[in-house]
Amino acid sequence: MEELGLTQENWEQFLEWVWDFVPGVVSAIVIFFVGIWIINLFSRGLRKFFKKKDYDETLEQFLYDLINIGLKILLLVLVITQLGVQSSSLVAILGAAGLAVGLALQGSLSNFAGGVLILFFKPFKIGDFIEAQGVSGTVKEISIFKTKLNTFGNQLAIIPNGKLSNENIINYSSEPIRRDNVEIGVSYDSNIKEAKNILLDLINSQEGVIQDPSPEVVVSKLGDSAVTLSLRYWASLDDYWRIHFFTVEEAKKRLEDKDISLPFPQREVHVYHKNGSGTKKSDPFSDKTIVDINTKEENDGEH
Repeated sequence: MEELGLTQENWEQFLEWVWDFVPGVVSAIVIFFVGIWIINLFSRGLRKFFKKKDYDETLEQFLYDLINIGLKILLLVLVITQLGVQSSSLVAILGAAGLAVGLALQGSLSNFAGGVLILFFKPFKIGDFIEAQGVSGTVKEISIFKTKLNTFGNQLAIIPNGKLSNENIINYSSEPIRRDNVEIGVSYDSNIKEAKNILLDLINSQEGVIQDPSPEVVVSKLGDSAVTLSLRYWASLDDYWRIHFFTVEEAKKRLEDKDISLPFPQREVHVYHKNGSGTKKSDPFSDKTIVDINTKEENDGEH
């Protein structure tokens, strides 16, 4: 009888605990699904708000991700609190969990901080063509932790924001105009003045070349086999590559039409061989000189 009474008492305690716990679980589930619905509704409204205000795309994406994650964390706290967990205990648990997560995700936190710096200083924006971390491409997306680039070959490059914010970045789209420097080598016996005039006439005839500052041609280097001429001019971003490729091809054609040669590196090789009468130099223009590398006497005499 005593065992039966004890079992009955335990059963009653269990039912009492269930009736006390079930309403909290049900309310937590309701809060969770209603909260998710409200967050999704708010997120859609936030998207429409950003589109109407026409904010910077980088700022829009960053704020959207930040607000969305913050609301979901707040919802999680409300659900856990509804299950009966004391707020003070929850704060202690979250603090300990935050410390553990922070130590485990140092790289991710660095990327988050890098995203904030990129948003604040704006070294580039969506649509800019940049070069960073050995990758060149057009910025497709800037999120909290990473930046996506479309490369010249239409490949997707993903770069962590932590590295972007701490390394060198070249932004080719930040200025409306660019300066080009096309280097062309001509032979030493060519008429340098005539070559410079040909190149200037070529570039001044191109539509889109900026005349202030005006184009110029200078001798930039006296090389081993050629005199290097540098054709320098300014053009807008839209016209830059069109003018560049046309200029390189047309410069070769016009210079050759005026009998101005474009030399290429050459190397003259003299072969020496040793015989009984001493060391002799072979005639580089004769096809009668034969050096047998298998003969030890001649092989040792080569220089």
